[in-house]
Amino acid sequence: MKFKMITLFLLSISSVFAASLSIEGAYVRATPPGVPNSAAFMTLINNISEDISVMKASSSFAQTVELHAHDMSDGVMRMYQIRVIDVAANDTTVLKPGGYHIMFFGLKKPLKEGDTVDLELTLYNGETVKIMAPVKKVMSGMKHSKN
Repeated sequence: MKFKMITLFLLSISSVFAASLSIEGAYVRATPPGVPNSAAFMTLINNISEDISVMKASSSFAQTVELHAHDMSDGVMRMYQIRVIDVAANDTTVLKPGGYHIMFFGLKKPLKEGDTVDLELTLYNGETVKIMAPVKKVMSGMKHSKN
């Protein structure tokens, strides 16, 4: 009886953790011919009253998957790997071109519009969030101005 109660308690905790992070608008950029890398973008929504950190990303479509950010330094935009992407309690963090994003290196095949890419995010508490993200045209999510 004690084992059943512990099991039920652990199952109820995992369902709370499973609801801690929601994903909206996820997509991966299609790749031009010969380009072995791509990026994923999305909105991370923290549904709980404590901060969440995405610690790692993985996918069966790439040899390496990394968390990345962009910064402007001396007039040059530079991209670099980061250790975590934080999502404040009851808040959102947007992964978008020119900001936080997830990089895919060594794609196992070209990504064409209409394909779907599996992506798994590992959170600070060991929880994983699995996503099936559609592949969109290279310019998806980019904003252009006439200036």
